[in-house]
Amino acid sequence: MSKGKHHSVYVVELDSAVLKETKFVKANPGHDPEKACYYVGLTGLSPEERFEKHKENYKSNKFVQNYGLRLCPHLYEEYNPLSFEDAQEMETTLAEMLRAKGYAVWQK
Repeated sequence: MSKGKHHSVYVVELDSAVLKETKFVKANPGHDPEKACYYVGLTGLSPEERFEKHKENYKSNKFVQNYGLRLCPHLYEEYNPLSFEDAQEMETTLAEMLRAKGYAVWQK
């Protein structure tokens, strides 16, 4: 990786049971019920390592810990690696892009 570019954005597919969570639903008023639910995050670890940390309840997001199914590299690989600042921006951009397509998305 390039110097200063050791962060990554990542996307986790969430089980549709996450739609029972009021907070998640309220954050996604335009969600198309036929489309998947996702969590978008950023990490200084590899996306695979970070997903495992979520599942182990280490600095975990409760939606990923409880409903995380799998990483979706086809949605994020092209953007990595990034500087921390670029990863912060891309995390928001990626979440907004997915929401605009009707997906339900949780971002920190």
